[in-house]
Amino acid sequence: MIKKANITNLPEVKKLTEACAKAMIKKDIFQWNEHYPSIEKLRNDILKEELYVLEKNKNILGIIVITKVRDEEYIPIKWLSETDNNIYIHRLATHPDFWGQGFAQKLMDFAENYARKHHFESVRLDTFSQNKRNQKFYETRGYQRLGDIYFPKQSAHPFYCYELLI
Repeated sequence: MIKKANITNLPEVKKLTEACAKAMIKKDIFQWNEHYPSIEKLRNDILKEELYVLEKNKNILGIIVITKVRDEEYIPIKWLSETDNNIYIHRLATHPDFWGQGFAQKLMDFAENYARKHHFESVRLDTFSQNKRNQKFYETRGYQRLGDIYFPKQSAHPFYCYELLI
């Protein structure tokens, strides 16, 4: 079941992101680190009611943030949709113990259906340039790569911006 997170989920959500960071680093993917995602960022996601959890047997297996707010890093990107009627995906993650079981697909299906249901024009997101698996994941779903942005506190490498018209 996918539902909005509540503040009592914060410790488990943070543990999930820490497990993901460690697992990615073991694969030489330095996308998340001690600065990102911070517990403050995750708390704000929950308080703004933008963080969703995928639960099974009362355990959180994955998370996704769905927001209408465009980060300023996205301003230089030439998006396919020229309106502000879009959603942005952040912090899509599944616990490493469950990688490869389709939970990221379920979370993205949820986000894309949310966009359709609420009449948004597109879904926008970014993924780390060194994470080839994520790039393939989004491209297989029909997302188009549009440009690069940088998050200096996370990595010297770029992040690729993607968009799917709904």
